[in-house]
Amino acid sequence: MRDKIMERWNTYEAFFVQLGDKKVADIIITNHAKIRYNDRISQKFGDSDEIAAWLWECLKQNRMVSYYRNEEDVYLIDEDIVVVAEFTELPGEVDISGNPLHKMIIVTFLGKMSQTIELRDLKSYYSWLRHSRRMTLMKNSRKRK
Repeated sequence: MRDKIMERWNTYEAFFVQLGDKKVADIIITNHAKIRYNDRISQKFGDSDEIAAWLWECLKQNRMVSYYRNEEDVYLIDEDIVVVAEFTELPGEVDISGNPLHKMIIVTFLGKMSQTIELRDLKSYYSWLRHSRRMTLMKNSRKRK
């Protein structure tokens, strides 16, 4: 999902948006992220291109920020929507100073903090999930014996 609106003639620099230390030049939406978006965020957008265009606008307007200062895989949009993203370098794509450009791969949408209060502290939420799954597995193994 490149910026389809911008068509510039005779420019040498590739278009990108700065997000932390990454220079995002492309956005990819996984199928899982598309399903999670429609389930947990909104059913306004039907396909991946519309979601990517919305994310691109969020990036350009600086509405997407890192959830934790030191970690670069969880992001907040409009201080409400929690998104998990990975980055890979685009082969052969560099900015004017030779730094690599990145492809942002949206892995999943975790939900809205305004609706799911557990998302306000992801570390404790994930540890709770691991603990509850472990306890469920232990209960199931006891039943089989």
